[in-house]
Amino acid sequence: MSYDADYLVFGSGIAGIWFALKAAEHGSVLVVTKREASESNTRYAQGGIASVTAVGDSFEQHVSDTLVAGAGLCDLAAVERAVREGPEQVQALSDIGVPFDQSGGAFDLGREGGHSQRRVLHAGDVTGKAIAAVLLEAARSHPNIRFAEETVAIDLITLRRLGAEAPDGDRCIGAYVLDKRSGEVRTMLARNTVLATGGAGKVYLYTTNPDVATGDGIAMAYRAGCTVANLEFVQFHPTCLYQPGSKGFLISEALRGEGGELRNAAGEPFMRGLHEMGALAPRDIVARGIDMEMKRTGADCVYLDMTHLPSDFLVERFPTIHETCMSFGIDMRKQPIPVVPACHYFCGGVEVDLDGGTSMDGLYAIGEVAYTGLHGANRLASNSLLEGLVFGARAVAHAAARIHGVAAYPLPEVPTWNRGRARSPDEAVIVSQNWDEIRRFMWNYVGIVRSTKRLLRARRRIDLLLSEIVEYFWDHDVDNDIIELRNIAMVSKLIIESALRRTESRGLHYTLDFPDLGRGTPLPTRLDRRQLEGAFWLRPVLRAGATAPK
Repeated sequence: MSYDADYLVFGSGIAGIWFALKAAEHGSVLVVTKREASESNTRYAQGGIASVTAVGDSFEQHVSDTLVAGAGLCDLAAVERAVREGPEQVQALSDIGVPFDQSGGAFDLGREGGHSQRRVLHAGDVTGKAIAAVLLEAARSHPNIRFAEETVAIDLITLRRLGAEAPDGDRCIGAYVLDKRSGEVRTMLARNTVLATGGAGKVYLYTTNPDVATGDGIAMAYRAGCTVANLEFVQFHPTCLYQPGSKGFLISEALRGEGGELRNAAGEPFMRGLHEMGALAPRDIVARGIDMEMKRTGADCVYLDMTHLPSDFLVERFPTIHETCMSFGIDMRKQPIPVVPACHYFCGGVEVDLDGGTSMDGLYAIGEVAYTGLHGANRLASNSLLEGLVFGARAVAHAAARIHGVAAYPLPEVPTWNRGRARSPDEAVIVSQNWDEIRRFMWNYVGIVRSTKRLLRARRRIDLLLSEIVEYFWDHDVDNDIIELRNIAMVSKLIIESALRRTESRGLHYTLDFPDLGRGTPLPTRLDRRQLEGAFWLRPVLRAGATAPK
């Protein structure tokens, strides 16, 4: 057998494509995306990239802001690298054509929650879309980069799971993938495999994430034996447009950075009494503040008021948000915007080192799928795109240095994927029922405010559903729906187990049973397969060439 590429990249957001562009200078790259390559979390990022570029700002201030937002759980080394290496990577983005807004010959910088300075580079209110468009155009024109779109990963392939010897512990050599257009399950092999699959917002009932955010990378890495960390820290963006029945639309934090005020239905600015920064407090505090105010008043939403700002400024600075609100009959120039919190970003993920390397040789994780330690217990606004850039570049440097040694190692014979035995006529009903149930009880029991009783209820439900889903996965031919359902169920399980292990309230994890910060030095919550080794839903990791378990 032979390798399909030197670098196999799953995901086409900023982390994955930035990695692909840089890795293409060292070898062949194959980028795999579940839908068209333009569909990623990056595309929906409105705010921008936080980076020190202005006179009067400093690395020390950016580091300090990140540490404060992270509630004592950031890894200082990761924060230092992201902050100090960020400006070079941001400038490289600008150099290849990303149209960051300019003012007076310099970057026009915004300010968002938790930042002590204006340091957020933006391209209107569609920064992520602008970045994604430029990166994809560059990647598609590069001769060393190929795309496999409409292709979903099923499971990672490792030497140990194939029964082969690995020189230095286990090694990832690729993955099984489903071509959604043909229905064919293919084997993709690579010297380096990169997870850039984004987060898992679809685990929750309400989310700002696109439909592709189903936690695939986290679930696959854990099944393969990698450690995951801090999955209890799920960031709920404070302001999602409240329009029942419509798909969640993010109302950027940049609006509050420009002076927007959060008010209740009576017009009262309720955040001022909860934090010294008011509506610009870190996101965990603002989201809980909104949640508390809604419960106190019995209201379905709160309101973001921009009416005191100049009308022309609002339309020019936030054209997409203004246009979207107007489509729902809301004129932000004249009336407050109804908003509610929604699942937005995962601060935990697959544990990696400062080069994006996981605990498995040959496997990297970058971007939101990874736990680098940058975000700690709560992400500072607009540090996410920065993380994808910096650690994407670092991962390339590390992977390129090891590729010659890997080239000399022979590949074992890899069996074809076992397609399963049956296709049931009630398949769609089973999948949709379990999908809806998981997302609803995760929102109700494992959301912004938690308790031990709620978490135990969620654990009982997810264990039952996992047994159904895994049995179904074994007995039926795989398709995109069952693959994604299996992954959101596993990620839900990992979130619940992580939350039960953290007996304190810190950052994004707030529990009624332990409302105070814990004593002593806080540590990440780590889960590896040894802790849950007996779990039925982990055996076997690969279905290739096997029969269903009894």
